[in-house]
Amino acid sequence: MSENIASEAYIRNTLTALSVEEGVPRALCEKVIARCLKEKTLTEKQVDYLTLNVFKSYEYSKIVPSEAVGVVAAQSIGEPGTQMTLRTFHYAGVREFSVTQGLPRLIELVDARRNPKTPVMYVYLDKEFSDTEENARKIHKQIEETRIEKIAKEVDVDLSENTIVIHLDRDMIADKGIDLEDTIEKLKKFKKTKVVHRMEGDDEQIVVETAAEEVTIPKLQKLREKIMKKIIQGIKSIKRGIIDTAPNKKEFRISTEGTNLEKVLLVDGVDKTRTYCNDLHETMEILGIEAARNLLIRESKKVLDDQSLDVDIRHLLLTSDLMTAAGDISQIGRHGISGTKESVLARAAFEVTIKQLIDASVIGESDMLKGIPENVIVGQLCPVGTGDIQLYYDWQAQAKPKKS
Repeated sequence: MSENIASEAYIRNTLTALSVEEGVPRALCEKVIARCLKEKTLTEKQVDYLTLNVFKSYEYSKIVPSEAVGVVAAQSIGEPGTQMTLRTFHYAGVREFSVTQGLPRLIELVDARRNPKTPVMYVYLDKEFSDTEENARKIHKQIEETRIEKIAKEVDVDLSENTIVIHLDRDMIADKGIDLEDTIEKLKKFKKTKVVHRMEGDDEQIVVETAAEEVTIPKLQKLREKIMKKIIQGIKSIKRGIIDTAPNKKEFRISTEGTNLEKVLLVDGVDKTRTYCNDLHETMEILGIEAARNLLIRESKKVLDDQSLDVDIRHLLLTSDLMTAAGDISQIGRHGISGTKESVLARAAFEVTIKQLIDASVIGESDMLKGIPENVIVGQLCPVGTGDIQLYYDWQAQAKPKKS
């Protein structure tokens, strides 16, 4: 007689009990349940055996008391870090731009640099815009920064008439979808100028006239530079953008050089739940510290994966938790975590030794020798290990006879 095939209710109840009674993460149990339901051939005995092994694996994966998780995490990230390349990754294409990778990027992350060397944003789109490249280009035109210099063949200064003549590139205007009337209105905002749109044969021009009595050559040159840099379409700081396929290869997205997360998220058609940038501080200011923590984990993992370095995600989780535990992003350095330790000797052992010792002596600071670096320095036993505690038993209180 064949064994009973496990019902859906039996599978769910058996594996859910792991989460409720034994503390196994609910998400892990849900994944196992989904896999079991997909098989449809498991017997009740097999489900019981699987449940037991899931519980065993979970128990074995727990950190035991006194495990030096900080040292292990530092070693696990630091050792592969020595094998990283000092390279910069380049996007292929007409509008190519580069993204810092490898060791320089990892240093940016653990130092919590306020301005990344190559700020990049990945803009995901709603379904109606992500299905084709043509639809994605509609959003691309709205967010990529377009200045006068991009739509002009040349910008001349006419000293005889005190004017600045912009010779327009019609092909570029058509490609970018520029509204000329809107452009003229924006140019009118320059003080003491008059803007005229005219045609001279095939040459389409925008002429900016200035007040004759106040104009000098340096002022005209300065005004020309301002006009060339004037943003007429798009979002400030988004210098360039390329339309590429998302990692799932099923939709189009926009990768940008430069970031402005706040303004981009306000654009209709942008998927606000998936769009992100590689700037930790900007992410924290716009979306909060939890979002910054997730970005820190994702970026660190991506850097290591790109270099084919296998580092357990738990080490990155621990590092990110430590950096964001205070509600702000703290670097791992003398201006952050290492510089704010209570122990004088621990701070001095990291960097600027003399300064740390002098400052501590001036204010009369004392060191209780509770941590590892300070105990190594003085040559005594180190209290190594997370969760390492001391228990005190009051035997005298227990030895007293109990009152009946």
